[in-house]
Amino acid sequence: MQKLIQGLHQFQAHVFSSQRELFERLAHGQQPDALFITCSDSRINPNLLTQTGPGELFILRNAGNIIPPYGAANGGEGATVEFAVSALAVKDIIVCGHSHCGAVKGLLHPEGLSDMPSVAAWLSHAEATRRIVKENYAHLAGEARLTAAIEENVLVQIENLRTHPSVASRLARGDLKLHGWVYNFERGEVFAYDPEFGQFLPLGIQSEAARAAIPVLVGSRSI
Repeated sequence: MQKLIQGLHQFQAHVFSSQRELFERLAHGQQPDALFITCSDSRINPNLLTQTGPGELFILRNAGNIIPPYGAANGGEGATVEFAVSALAVKDIIVCGHSHCGAVKGLLHPEGLSDMPSVAAWLSHAEATRRIVKENYAHLAGEARLTAAIEENVLVQIENLRTHPSVASRLARGDLKLHGWVYNFERGEVFAYDPEFGQFLPLGIQSEAARAAIPVLVGSRSI
């Protein structure tokens, strides 16, 4: 706790004082560019990863970067999505999974959650992910299976987002885009799902020739 308090003092003395105009401007409202949905894992810092500052990202975090289908849960996820899309009018929603995700590991190995009933109940909202991996990735094991599950979970959550009326309405108008990312934190790499190519590719890969040189990470899917 002492480390956090020292950090707060450093923020007030150095960061806030040097950016006072920014924080005063933010007091009048926010206009974030995107809703960034990611895991609660302490190894992920969305603003550090994207090099964004206060007011630029509307962030939603929970175990496993899960968005239950509309009406399936009473948590704050649905309200956060609705506020970001309807009130803040974000133009992009990013669902960002990450390597070595403990929540997805728990999803694949529910026997390890016997003493964590709340976690097990929450992960039931990703049952489609577990089922997809079980029925389509039986040939994979270990880290390869976990990676496939992490990627498939991002796609499942994007599909769940489409069930939310506020999202569906904006998608129909064509002024909202959904993005699936997976962050490999030990290498600092981000893979983005390319619906045309049916793969997660290193963010920024554009040409078909460059894409063809990338090994397949998951089976072909569309979102």
